[in-house]
This record gives sequence, structure tokens and C-alpha cells, in this order.
Amino acid sequence: MMRDPYTVLGLTRAASEDELKRAYRRLAKKLHPDLNPGKSAVEQQFKEVTAAYELLSDPQKRARYDRGEIGADGAERMHGFRYGAGPGFGRSGFGTRSSARGGPGFAGIDDIISELLNRGGRRNTTTAETEPAVVPLKIAFLEAARGGKRRVTLGDGRALEVTIPAGIASGQRLRLKSPEGDTYLEIEIEPHVLFTRKENDIHIEVPVTLVEAVLGATITVPTIHGAVAVKVPPGSNSGSTLRLKGKGIVGKAASGDQYVRLRVALPDPPDPELVRFLERWQAGRRYDVRGKLDTD
Repeated sequence: MMRDPYTVLGLTRAASEDELKRAYRRLAKKLHPDLNPGKSAVEQQFKEVTAAYELLSDPQKRARYDRGEIGADGAERMHGFRYGAGPGFGRSGFGTRSSARGGPGFAGIDDIISELLNRGGRRNTTTAETEPAVVPLKIAFLEAARGGKRRVTLGDGRALEVTIPAGIASGQRLRLKSPEGDTYLEIEIEPHVLFTRKENDIHIEVPVTLVEAVLGATITVPTIHGAVAVKVPPGSNSGSTLRLKGKGIVGKAASGDQYVRLRVALPDPPDPELVRFLERWQAGRRYDVRGKLDTD
């Protein structure tokens, strides 16, 4: 039984035509068989996504589906039962691209696929030169930050060594030249559990003990280039930020810094001796941290 096409595309019934097209582009780019050779499960997902888009991209069929007149496979319904296939649909459903070429509302599917893969389209009507292929490439955060080399196998079986320049960002493309034609790798950087990036700067939050925050200390802090010793000034608060110059992205054009945001972490469970000390300390003096919030 075919799933609800809105669910397949991750949309609600109120989705606009633009939202529908964007959802299909995103999923087709991820699931297309040319980009996932030998993965039959992914190919089936791609067929399901394409079938869902074929139905919902046709305004008349979408309206009939919303009214419950046809099912997710395009088959007619009568009091909740299907009694045959509707016009333009076989009994096996409509998950083939060949059925999408002729009907209204389906004409954009091949164009979308060609655009995503950047193949089959002509630059203009006077030349036979085709657009180069664009292939998504996921890389780890540290690999993108520091750069390096990796071997990439393309959808046509070609294996090429790729140089990842330090500081490359998501959305940027790497051009691969070959006699068979140019290929562009579109970079997608995976998030890191500790680091975040803002332009060429690296940000990290580091916990410190109450003693380290009050009295000051030297702690070890990870950076994208390796661990370094950092001095915590006495009297540091949660939210205090330390700058490590030159410890961010180091690229050809520009370099960045690393910013360390301190977070005071109390013992868990609470230390009974520390609790007793603070009770004695509080009894001997008044300290109102919220006094400055008064608006009178």
C-alpha cells in the first residue's frame, strides 16, 4: 500500500507549489540512483518520492486526492474501495519517469532531475556542450577546517583524489577535471559535537569548576589544531569569553581565532562541604546578585 504522498515528501496539505518543488528537489538530490549506485533501498525511496511528486504536481489529481476521489497510487475510489486505475495510470502505480513525460503537471520532473545532476541540458541551442555534473560530498567538520586529501568515487565509477582546501564552507564547489568531462563536488559539512564555525572563527563552550572560576586556573582546551593550555582569570563568570588568537580557520585568504566561552559547572551531586561553607558565608554577609535588575 502506497503511503500518503504528503508524508513521503515531508509536507502538509497546505504546501504551496514552490514548497512542493523544493521538497522534491531536496529529496531527489539525496536519493537519485545515479548518486547512490547499487543501493536498491535508496532507489525504491527515490521511486516513491517521484511518484508522490507526480501526483501532487498535477493540480487536478492533487485536488481529487485531497477530496478522497483517488488513492495515493492514482487509482479511483468508490466508497473507500478502489475499482480500477484512473486515466494515465497502470495497475502497478505511476512510479516510473516515462509516465511523467506526457501528462500535464509532470513535465517538470525530468527537468528537475537534469538540473540536479547538471547533465543532459544544453548551455544554449547553438552548442552541443553539456553542463558538468554536480555531486554532493559530505565531509567532516575538522577535515573542512584543516584541509586534506581524500579519494572520491563518482557515480560513473571513476575514482579521483581530491584536495580539500583548509576552510572550505558548505555550499562551495570543487572542480574536478577529467577527459570524460568536468565534475563539481558540492560540499556539505557535517556538524561537530564541540565546535561551531562563524566565518573563519571557531567557537566552543568549556566547563570550569567553581574553584577554577573564582581563584583562576590553567585548563586544557581543545582547538581544531590540537589541545592548548589556557589561563582562566580569577573571578571569571559563566559567559566569560577568552580569545585564542590564530586558533581558528587558517586559510590562504584569511585566518580566524577561537573563542572559548566559559560555563561554571557545579558538582553533581552537590558537595556537602561546599554547601556548608556557602551557608556560613551567606550568613555572614549579604550579596544580592539581582539588585541591579530593579526598575524602580
